[in-house]
Amino acid sequence: MTIPVSPNSLESQEARARDSLFLLADLTIEDTGGQHKVKVRNLSAGGMMVESDLEVTQGQSIVVNLRNIGPVRGEIAWARSGRFGVAFNRPVNPKLARKPVGTAADDTPRYLRTPLTHSPSFTR
Repeated sequence: MTIPVSPNSLESQEARARDSLFLLADLTIEDTGGQHKVKVRNLSAGGMMVESDLEVTQGQSIVVNLRNIGPVRGEIAWARSGRFGVAFNRPVNPKLARKPVGTAADDTPRYLRTPLTHSPSFTR
């Protein structure tokens, strides 16, 4: 027996799966080959919403280079008034984009790390 799903419940599930953030990324439109810096406003395993003045159309193929994830292919799903959505060709882990760059290998607990001995902004 299948239980009907209301469209409202699907929207709330999708909203929970999105990770709202502000992230700069390099986006290449495959038709033109031009590379552009864009602002990623939210990111999920299946896609992202971008804020940009780029002129894009639905269906265009792109490659976006996301921090700690790398290059991901996708296509423009929708575009309107300075924002557009991208559907990825493969799922990504959106939590990786939130991790600081270069600290993944440092598993040393904070209390064991060497403290700063001198900070020019503080007088002693």
